[in-house]
Amino acid sequence: MVSVVPIDTPSLGDRSYLVSDGEIAVVIDPQRDIDRVLQLAGATGVRITQVFETHVHNDYVSGGLELARVAGADYVLAADDAVAFPRVGLGDRAVVQTGALTVRALHTPGHTFTHLSYLVEAEGRPVGVFTGGSLLYGSTGRPDLLGPDATPALVRAQYRSARRLAAELPADTPVYPTHGFGSFCSASQSEADSSTLAQETRSNPVLTLDEDAYVGQLLAGLGAYPTYYAQMAPVNRAGPAPVDLSPPVVADVEQLRRRLAAGEWLVDLRPGRAFAHGHAAGTVSVGLDGNLATYLGWVMPWGTPVTLLGETREQVAQAQREMVRIGIDRPAAAATGSPSSWAGGAALRSFNTADFAALAAPPAVGEREVLDVRRNEEWRDSHVAGARHLPLHELPARLAEVPPDKEIWVYCATGYRSAIAASLLERAGRRVVMIDDEFANAGAAGVTLAPGDFAEVTDE
Repeated sequence: MVSVVPIDTPSLGDRSYLVSDGEIAVVIDPQRDIDRVLQLAGATGVRITQVFETHVHNDYVSGGLELARVAGADYVLAADDAVAFPRVGLGDRAVVQTGALTVRALHTPGHTFTHLSYLVEAEGRPVGVFTGGSLLYGSTGRPDLLGPDATPALVRAQYRSARRLAAELPADTPVYPTHGFGSFCSASQSEADSSTLAQETRSNPVLTLDEDAYVGQLLAGLGAYPTYYAQMAPVNRAGPAPVDLSPPVVADVEQLRRRLAAGEWLVDLRPGRAFAHGHAAGTVSVGLDGNLATYLGWVMPWGTPVTLLGETREQVAQAQREMVRIGIDRPAAAATGSPSSWAGGAALRSFNTADFAALAAPPAVGEREVLDVRRNEEWRDSHVAGARHLPLHELPARLAEVPPDKEIWVYCATGYRSAIAASLLERAGRRVVMIDDEFANAGAAGVTLAPGDFAEVTDE
């Protein structure tokens, strides 16, 4: 019996897939930590014969090359992808037969110029179409990752690609995208967890709007994407090295102090609330309870050595796994225990937390500045009246814009990014209050909200 098993990576908003006929299997768009795929294949007793990539990925380092080597499988990409390693190259309508599965390549440019979708069939019926960064649930892949010169052609190609899938494939074909579950490779986000071409035809803008309307709507809605994306495609084209998830070097207190003095990042993996209540001086909060890889890779200067601080070895190992997915291959060091042990007897630092009800209370005159660290599209929708807007990913380069003589109340959508921002602000000598609350609660808590002021929005 044919099965499709998604392998979720929620922290990056992506899915990989293991498709099996009960004896053999193919894998589509695997993440770098391939042990998850191998364990799943082993548990189900199937042999992987092909590893397919829909495109050269911009948001993560692929595990496809290494998975194919370990499994003894063919590594399959678009024939026109320029890569530095041997692989099986497919063009439009090429067919791969393996076991009871027939895999048909369909050229669906838009996210990249060479993007392929894969229609998998068994016994003459579609198992599903694996659309990578092309047709997503309620959206499409974003067309701007290859630069502004390529965007106009790619956005119109994306429209034609989605229309091609809807026109050529049976309406009941299940759709299995790689992006669209929180990934910044998606032009917009959807709450859907499954779909078919028929469902997308009824609701997806790319299939309900005319071409010019779709193009205008999509381009107008594009926001910033993580800066580390610039590092991903070159690594994937060169051929990523195998992952090393062995424990990092253990750092003692003196080593931690030296690393901090050298400008390295010491990353506290605890939730932001715990960080606020007590942490070693100079450390940065990037908790495991959110999208650690996305925001660490976005905010930290690329190439900066990272030391991980976790309460347990398991927390360090989890963070290490998140980091290798975006090409931060080895932590410089790690330490486990408590903030007191990392501080080595030095006084711990702390800052206050509050909710939106506290923000609604009148401040002392001139003593408070409210800082919104959400992205531009969130600010445009609604924000706290009178707040300063400074997206988190721009904060490290723009700290000088934050007044040094006021208490800074910092908020985001859920409290996760405000914790990161608060830790950076406190490290830079600001007095800070972290709003540990959901922005959705602000209005009901009595906070005056304002619609987006485009004059205050920074360039993306």
